[in-house]
Amino acid sequence: MISSNAKRAAVAMAIGALCIASGSAIGSPVYQFQLNGDYHASWQLPASATPNDVFVGDSFTVWDVAGTYSNASAGLADLTFFNSARGGGLGIYDVHAALNLLSTDGAQLYSGTEAEPQFMLGTFQLTEYQGNGRYTLTVSDINTIPEPATAALLVVGILALACQRRRLVGVTVTPSASSKNIGM
Repeated sequence: MISSNAKRAAVAMAIGALCIASGSAIGSPVYQFQLNGDYHASWQLPASATPNDVFVGDSFTVWDVAGTYSNASAGLADLTFFNSARGGGLGIYDVHAALNLLSTDGAQLYSGTEAEPQFMLGTFQLTEYQGNGRYTLTVSDINTIPEPATAALLVVGILALACQRRRLVGVTVTPSASSKNIGM
């Protein structure tokens, strides 16, 4: 017969396994983009952003990205990311003022396709498209909250320890007759 503690532990492990299996589909890491040099900007995007415009073999654009952009009329800009065949880099466009704020060349900043990009982490050197500007783009992961799967695994571990502790607390040790005579 299975004890109630073993049943609880089995249920906790099953719940943990379900959370782990579903956790990978929940939540995408969020990346911080920091552009410094002759132009300054910062914004955040999911690691796997969903493009609003896709130009296969060329680039993709994400519309109305909230952030801080030098010379922008509002805190929003359309961001275009170019593939390596196009010269890499990115473009920042203030759609509200109909103003191109920046166009750069450099490394391709994503892997995957233009329809399903995955941004790359790291520091990238960019140059102004048809100009003399120099920029450094740093892309970093800012997630401080663990993914659901990680949190679920932690909870399952704590539950398993609690079940084990409860099981051990219920065990009583009685001294044997021979141990009572020791030291007399």
